[in-house]
Order: sequence, then C-alpha cells, then structure tokens
Amino acid sequence: MKLSGAAALKFIARPDPAAPGLLIYGGDAMKVALKRQEVLLIIAGPAADTEMRLTRMAGNDLRRDPAALLDAVKAVGFFPGPRAVFVEDANDGAFDAVAAALADWRAGDAQIVVTAGQLPPTSKLRKLFEGHRSAPAIALYDDPPSREEIAAELARAGLRDIPGNVMQDLSDLARDLPPGDFRQTLEKLVLYKMGDASALTPADIAAVAPATVDTDMDAALNAVAERDPAALGALLQQLQTQGVQPVALILGAARHFRALHAAASDPGGAAAGLSRMRPPVFGPRRDRMIRQVQMWGVTDLESALRQIIDTDLTLRSAGQTAPAMALVERVLLRLAMSRR
Repeated sequence: MKLSGAAALKFIARPDPAAPGLLIYGGDAMKVALKRQEVLLIIAGPAADTEMRLTRMAGNDLRRDPAALLDAVKAVGFFPGPRAVFVEDANDGAFDAVAAALADWRAGDAQIVVTAGQLPPTSKLRKLFEGHRSAPAIALYDDPPSREEIAAELARAGLRDIPGNVMQDLSDLARDLPPGDFRQTLEKLVLYKMGDASALTPADIAAVAPATVDTDMDAALNAVAERDPAALGALLQQLQTQGVQPVALILGAARHFRALHAAASDPGGAAAGLSRMRPPVFGPRRDRMIRQVQMWGVTDLESALRQIIDTDLTLRSAGQTAPAMALVERVLLRLAMSRR
C-alpha cells in the first residue's frame, strides 16, 4: 500500500492498530527521524522505552540474523500495552527478515516500523510495502512542511488560534530552516505560549525564531538606517572593542541596505518585499524595516548603497593606506547624519 500527501499524514497521525507495520523512507534523514518518532509515540506511547515495549534494531543486523525481527515481533512483554519494533536504516538486505515478519504477523504482535533512506522504485523493500494490503510505504520528500502539517502540529500542542498572516510567516520559516531546526522552533513556540490563550502573533514567532544576525551589529545597522548618529557612535566603539572586522561591518551594511532597497522597489509595497526575503523577516523586525524604508525611499537608498559599495571597493584596493575601520565608521556616520 502506497501512501502520500494527506493520506500519509493521516496514517502517521493515527496509525491503524491492525496494520502489521509501515515503511517510512526519504532522502532527508532528519525528516524521516521526526516522522518515525511521531508514529512510534502514537503506537507505543511515551513510556514504551522504560516499560520495554519498544525494541530497536539496525537494518544491517538483519542480514546476519534474519530471525531476530520475527522473534522481537512475537516476544511477550512484561508490561501490558501495545508494542513496537523499530528497524533503523534498512535496505534491501533486510528484505527477507521484514517479509517473513509481515507474513507471520498476527493481531497482538508488535507493530513494525521500518525507516530507510532514499529507495529507488526497484527496491525490493519498497515494493514489499507498496504491494502489501495494510502495511503502507510512506515516502517523505524534501518539500517543507505544508500549512496543514504546521497547523496540525500546533493543534496537538493546543495552539489553534493562528491568523492567516502568522501561518504565512511560519510557512516562510519552514522553507528556510532544516526540518530539525523548524521542529525545535515550533517546540519553543509552544513553550513560549504556554498559559497564553491569545492568538498567535508575528511577534511571538520573532521571539523564538533562530537569530540570523549578530545582535550588536544589527543594532548598529539599525542606527544607520534610522539616522541615529548618537546611538551609532557608541555601538561602533563597542563593535571595535569586540574585534569585529571592518570588512564584516561594511558587508553587513551592504546586506541591510540591499534588503531595504529591494523592499522599497517591490511593486507590492515594502511589506510584500520583506515577506519575500530569505531568510524571512518577522514581527517587530519587519515593522522596523518598513519604517526604515519609509524614512529613506528608493532614491536615497540607492545613494547609500553607492557609498557603501565604494567604501567596500576602497577597503579591497591594493593601494589603500587609511585605517580600514576609520573608513567604515566615516561612511556609516555620514549616512546616519544624512537627511532625506
């Protein structure tokens, strides 16, 4: 039985107790591991390990000892409750053992959860599950989690009031983060909202999303973009004390002003332009950058970018003799002191 899309998600969320097992495979090992973890938790419960109702074995071991899987499936546990056998990183070498266990499976036996990497259509293990009446083969592709998957994950944790714009922010974040990092972000979001019944907001996501920019440098670049030379002077001194290199600072400035320029030039407006950026911009940071775009406008941002790029080229010039940090400080202070 071959499952994909919504049917696969439905089976993982509620595995059939009458199914002898399932195969989860895909090229993204973290994604496969997360789904395996989810399905084992539902099949055997959170106490399966401590109550010895979960047996783990490596797929390669089954080539040497094919009977081990059937023995584990048939074994009677000391503690009551559903049992599961997890076969990790299986390949066609485990075919004989898995085929025998599925053929001899009876109600009350431990359910078999097999995981594998990318399996070609010719794989015997994949064909075994795809041809079985009730043991499905579930392929996981590299696509990011869908809105439905994200909503279901949050709903299981009790978060159901998710406005459309917030769900879009989460979808954007899912496209840019590895599956494991995104899962951790969702877990942090659930903890962050614990005891808070209000609707999820972009600020909530911004509070738990992984940081992508060094805090002090980000503050300095915001001071430039907000034309605040007093704050910028103190921040530049702090960055210099921390040993930040002039090239890193000028590259950060170029990146920040390019983002502002792209947002200012977007036909849909600054908000639409910022929502298309990678990594995505969330919550208060997005609102702050929108205000910066409005403060500068396209023409002034182009002028600022020219000055930043000229300074970068000067830093890389072989004949450059002036102190590098002084050159960077001068252009950033000049921009912060400029007027529209």
